[in-house]
Amino acid sequence: MNGEISLKAAIGQKKSHYQTQNRYKNIESRFDGTKIGGERLPLARTPLLATPSPRGSAPKTPKKLTFIELFSGIGAFYQAITNIVPNAKCVFAADINKDCAKVYKLNYGIESLCDLTKIETNSIPDHDFCFFSPPCQAFSKGGKRLGFEETRGTLIFEVFRILKSKIERGKPPKYILMENVRNLVSHDKGNTIRVILKGLHELGYRTPELPLILSPHQFGIPQLRERAFLPGIYDPENVHIPLNFDMGRLLSKNDNNIFSIIDEKDFDKTLQIRKEDIRTIDAWNEFYHAIDLKVIGFPVWADYFHSDKDISHFPNWKKDFIHKNEELYKRNKDFIDNWAEKWKVFTEFTPTQRKFEWQCGTNIKDISEALIQFRPSGMRVKVPTVAPALVAMVQTPVLGKLKRKLSLKECLRLQSFPDDFNFGEQSLHECYKQLGNSICVTVVQEVTKKLLEKEI
Repeated sequence: MNGEISLKAAIGQKKSHYQTQNRYKNIESRFDGTKIGGERLPLARTPLLATPSPRGSAPKTPKKLTFIELFSGIGAFYQAITNIVPNAKCVFAADINKDCAKVYKLNYGIESLCDLTKIETNSIPDHDFCFFSPPCQAFSKGGKRLGFEETRGTLIFEVFRILKSKIERGKPPKYILMENVRNLVSHDKGNTIRVILKGLHELGYRTPELPLILSPHQFGIPQLRERAFLPGIYDPENVHIPLNFDMGRLLSKNDNNIFSIIDEKDFDKTLQIRKEDIRTIDAWNEFYHAIDLKVIGFPVWADYFHSDKDISHFPNWKKDFIHKNEELYKRNKDFIDNWAEKWKVFTEFTPTQRKFEWQCGTNIKDISEALIQFRPSGMRVKVPTVAPALVAMVQTPVLGKLKRKLSLKECLRLQSFPDDFNFGEQSLHECYKQLGNSICVTVVQEVTKKLLEKEI
């Protein structure tokens, strides 16, 4: 095949989950990254950012629309499309996670528990819009980045199989929208996204040249969460012409304020941080006010204020940080010695609590004004403009002013879900996990509006 990956070969016939894995094993090694099937493709480059410009008139939207939601989770796509088209009807949803399926049925009345690798395509109703968000762990920086070598990475071809079946029956979905992690675009030097784009183009879908990289904060939702969005429209005669997407004027992080979604009257005791965390905050706040630096451009590591440890084998960047900690200690020795003794830093603090990162510049003057994260790398202090991305690891940030974690309702707001979204009778941990795995509804909504404006 001379390195060619044809859509027919990629989709094949419906196989078991494990056969699917074997079919795509080593798929990335079957092309050279610049030619696929004799076609010369663009070299990988920086993902396209939406072009800022004044927002235009309200989009033209259909009065009725049918859609399916693949890898549906807790229904971010459902929320978005029904916000735009209230009469939109979901005719099929699929997710392999039992807990997510329970929440989906509770909120939308639809049974979504389904393994796409085992579904017969003729059992899926015809539809106008196909939304899909394949598992991202195969491409995420937080995962092993095995891409198509991992079973989860091949599930995109199940989507192709469904689309191909509808097209062959003369019922192609007019619109598609895929969401995934930003790293999908650069994974395997751009080869992964080229395979996906080539597959969609062979099916007859026009797309942008590369996915749009968008974050909730650009639309006034105070969360920094860059994700790749790939919209498409069925237009087989013009697949060679990229779709032009102008997302309008996008906001910066500094245009946001985390307290826009905070309920300061929420005093739920379960949200309060531990006494030892409050003690850690108070200790480092005293430290910050007393030292001779107001902008700390390196992580503070108390263990290296005065250490006789051998650092010769450390990388240069780490050696540089250690030397800066030593200099900081020398200039502030009297205070730091008294401070460490007062707070029992070297006897009662954990190694993690002995680390401190100031990422606020001169924007705030006290840790109580900040957004705080307790991480393995230490206590990180950030300007309270945007929250870090909610992730499935449930590492929720702390509001320094209130000395509590974000509530579930506030995390719902960061993902643009309604306050009264129903998680049913499950653990709070599972609720945060499902939100962390979901998609910001507002971003989906804005991209979908632009896609629905497109005419062919």
